[in-house]
Amino acid sequence: MIQGRLSVFKFESFRKYKNIAHFITTKEGWISGSKPRFTGDLEQDYLDFRKELAVSGDWETDQFIFPRQTHSDRVVVVSSVTNLTTIADADALVTNIPGLFVCVQTADCVPVLLFDPEKKVVAAIHAGWRGTVSKIVQKTIRKMTEEFGCQSFDIIAGIGPSIHLHAYEVGSEVVEAVESAFRNPPALLKPSLNEGHAYFDLWAANQTVLMESGIPEDNIELMGLCSFEHYGLFYSARRDGADTGRMVSGIGLR
Repeated sequence: MIQGRLSVFKFESFRKYKNIAHFITTKEGWISGSKPRFTGDLEQDYLDFRKELAVSGDWETDQFIFPRQTHSDRVVVVSSVTNLTTIADADALVTNIPGLFVCVQTADCVPVLLFDPEKKVVAAIHAGWRGTVSKIVQKTIRKMTEEFGCQSFDIIAGIGPSIHLHAYEVGSEVVEAVESAFRNPPALLKPSLNEGHAYFDLWAANQTVLMESGIPEDNIELMGLCSFEHYGLFYSARRDGADTGRMVSGIGLR
């Protein structure tokens, strides 16, 4: 769908709730450049893109809170209105404050959005292979439970566009990490012709973590769009190099 000038995707399971807004941006619609970024060492590198994002939904730039992602398992709760729009060294953000969007940026890694309609809490998670095997999704749900009294069975989850199994061949370091972290590695790793390598299913792995955390399968929506495959829609670090642009996945309470 179109949001201002930007082309965005939305989860069907979230759209029925009038007290949240959410979006997942694509490559389409940006005028500040072809490689949008939303955090960085220099504000001039990302501020125009944040402004475009704000204009697209008639919001203000200071409504967007981004983690400075480091492929960690660190979850930060945004528990008060802050003048910080970037949270250092984090890969997941949680809030219950209306008017703030918690956001992550991706270009093959998995964006996961969470919403608890009972406690009115939202979260945005960046899960690359490191975040996936360290189960950052589970840690985010635990943080929602501890800080806000959320119940896993109430939470709705959306898994956004990211690299899919057929394009995601990984080496022995990742294979060993998956085998150590999951009870069902054969379901998540498919054989490669290259010795010691395998194809890793990030979608299935994060679905597994969500369900292990107590979220019902019916509460999980998988968008099923591969960032590597859909060249015209999404940025892909594996396809285009790490210097490529980024998609934003964001969610906020109205």
